[in-house]
Amino acid sequence: MVVVAEMVAEAEEKEDEEDEEKDEEDEEKDEEDEEKDEEDEEKDEKKEEVEEAETVVEEAEAETAEAEPVEEEAEAETVEEEAVPEVPEEAELEEPEESFSDPEDFVDDISDEELVGDLLKDQPEEADGIDSVIVVDNVPQVGPDRLEKLRNVIQKIFSKFGKIANEFYPEADGKTKGYIFLEYSSPTCAVDAVKNADGYKLDKQHTFRVNLFTDFDKYMNISDDWEIPEKQPFKDFGNLRHWIEDPDCRDQCSIIYESGDRTAIMWNDIKEPVVIEERARWTETYVRWSPKGTYLTTFHQRGIALWGGEKFKQIQRFSHQGVQLIDFSPCERYMVSFSPLMDTKDDPQAIIIWDVLTGQKKRGFHCESSAHWPIFKWSHDGKFFARMTQDTLSIYEAPSMGLLDKKSLKTCGIKEFSWSPGDNVIAFWVPEDKDIPARVTLMQFPTRQEMRVRNLFNVVDCKLHWQKNGDYLCVKVDRTLKGIQGLVTNFEIFRMREKQVPVDVVEMKEGIIAFAWEPNGSRFAVLHGEVPRISVSFYHVKNNGKIDLIKVFDKQQGNSIFWSPQGQFLVVAGLRSMNGALAFFDTSDCTLMNVAEHYMASDIEWDPTGRYVVTSVSWWSHKVDNAYWMWTFQGRLLQKNTKDRFCQLLWRPRPATLLSQDQLKQIKKDYKKYSKIFEQKDRLSQSKASKELVDKRRRMMEEFHKYRELTTQTYAEQKPQRLELRGGVDTDELDSNVDDWEEETFEFFVTEEIIPVGDQE
Repeated sequence: MVVVAEMVAEAEEKEDEEDEEKDEEDEEKDEEDEEKDEEDEEKDEKKEEVEEAETVVEEAEAETAEAEPVEEEAEAETVEEEAVPEVPEEAELEEPEESFSDPEDFVDDISDEELVGDLLKDQPEEADGIDSVIVVDNVPQVGPDRLEKLRNVIQKIFSKFGKIANEFYPEADGKTKGYIFLEYSSPTCAVDAVKNADGYKLDKQHTFRVNLFTDFDKYMNISDDWEIPEKQPFKDFGNLRHWIEDPDCRDQCSIIYESGDRTAIMWNDIKEPVVIEERARWTETYVRWSPKGTYLTTFHQRGIALWGGEKFKQIQRFSHQGVQLIDFSPCERYMVSFSPLMDTKDDPQAIIIWDVLTGQKKRGFHCESSAHWPIFKWSHDGKFFARMTQDTLSIYEAPSMGLLDKKSLKTCGIKEFSWSPGDNVIAFWVPEDKDIPARVTLMQFPTRQEMRVRNLFNVVDCKLHWQKNGDYLCVKVDRTLKGIQGLVTNFEIFRMREKQVPVDVVEMKEGIIAFAWEPNGSRFAVLHGEVPRISVSFYHVKNNGKIDLIKVFDKQQGNSIFWSPQGQFLVVAGLRSMNGALAFFDTSDCTLMNVAEHYMASDIEWDPTGRYVVTSVSWWSHKVDNAYWMWTFQGRLLQKNTKDRFCQLLWRPRPATLLSQDQLKQIKKDYKKYSKIFEQKDRLSQSKASKELVDKRRRMMEEFHKYRELTTQTYAEQKPQRLELRGGVDTDELDSNVDDWEEETFEFFVTEEIIPVGDQE
């Protein structure tokens, strides 16, 4: 123990010695710092002396410059002798420094907001914590026995948006009051909860209304004085549907050529296209028409531009950097744009939904790939749009752009979905999973009611094909069967307008190349077989529950089917690798009207009326023989239009007709009455001379109508003068003022005198 005590004492002595040495070193450092401070003070004093000397010299030079030449030298010497002190050599070598000190009488009248306003904007604000609190209304009113269960339900719903720090359930008369307060760990969690939980439907009687607690102060401080909003100037873009009023019933189309450098809008004329508008570098990639033809869309590096009206003025702009793809809602109210550029987590920019009329961004979404464009698919009326992700189908509603009922549809393994073109019905299919068969489901929205479920076995793949009016759905099912090599294809036909949606099956023994419904009918065409034994078959879905095979045409060269927009006529085409073989069919009597060829054709486009069809060779797919040819629906070639590096032709869509089915039937019935007028116009348009004569007569008729309207207006304006001149009697009409007429009778006495006529001798 003594040895240990001695060791401890020695250690303490060493520590004391080390502390003393440290104190001595600190004192030496303090002395060195004091010496440095003294040296700095001396240097500052020297600098001040140098500055004072320079100031005196400058004042002396200014005074000598104003005096006479003789007095200048004397006064300068006197000033130098009296006022100029000796300047040290060190100070002469140093450059003088400017003084930024304020004068003694300076008054600082500049506020911090004016001086550093931009920095003060980012200044942290004092917070009392209420910005993390939300108020949930329409909560069930329960007693103490059910309060714990309510707390668990609230925790389950609202903990998804962040950690809940505190919760408060106000009570009265032994029950909760129907609203609660929740405090999150951060304000961002509270904002997220308001955004996603507001409108959450707990049950039939309770739908949550969620607000930030800070919103109450904001709404309480709203001024009672209403300010009249500033009136926005009206922008007249002209008649956005003027092309429908064309007296010759022509259609318009857009053409891109010279490898995309030039874009033109043209009238489709039988003789030759008539250019309406042509511009250089109108778009950087391609153009697209809106579904009803109201807008022409052009693509640019910085975003999208919409054009319309008679002179194609710019109507709206949408800023979306690097945009590549767009899609419109069927009602043309909304537009969806996609850009592959990186976006942020807090501000999604990959997919943006825009309001076409206002140009405002409605909502942004993340997107990793655009391989299956469009990502969002719209319902026929534009009220809903849906998106498919892994095991999830999300349905959103417009104009809020929020999830329908605040929740997605969980469907494990969903592969494909599609909206009905005529109803708010979604069809989707799910592949087999172990012992669970594949199934096709028809679901109605917004009720989420299952209309029909069809189980399928041994399924490899399915494709959904809707008829244009939504009357039928065809599900093309590829499956494998035991003992048979390869795939077997069935067509499952759903009759959507009948009770319980019955399903008919058409079995195909050959491989399917293409399938297409007749737009306005109950027929469909199928390309099947293998090269060179390709056949096209026509089927008819009858009302008695049967599907009849109408006719089969063998030895066809085709890989695509293109129906006329009005139905009845179609073109079977062998595009690209099949060298542009064309076959024109009439399905009313199943006849092959004509066989033709447009070598290396890459695209086919029917005009909206179904009278003409265009085949083209695009520079984007083939670098030679770029042109577009125009055919009649019967397969007769009308025009060959060659454009330098032709790229694209798109017909301008027409909006749906306002005529009823009965009116359309009546027009078809009276077709012979109108055909004479059309035939006469066609004959006049055959020659250039007759065309000029028609144009001249049309101009004369327009001038006559203008003159007649002007004279009628002048005649109406002069009516008060006529009344004044005629004593208030309106004589504009022959039978006016009949009651004021007075009848007078005049009698004439006529005497008869006979004078003989003859030779008097």
